[in-house]
Amino acid sequence: MIELTRIDGTTFYVNPDLIELVEATHDTHITLVNGHKYICSEPPTVITERIAEFRRRSFGVVSRSQ
Repeated sequence: MIELTRIDGTTFYVNPDLIELVEATHDTHITLVNGHKYICSEPPTVITERIAEFRRRSFGVVSRSQ
């Protein structure tokens, strides 16, 4: 799961395997494969990096920053 922040500042977690679409408008809109939609304050580039880090951890790959 990756941690994201709602517009009101609260955090929530999303399974990155379920993300179908990430759209950048004023805020970032995430659509899951089941049709659920979420709005978060992180830009798409941050979400992409969190997904990549999630995948590295899932496959046991050590990141360069560690």
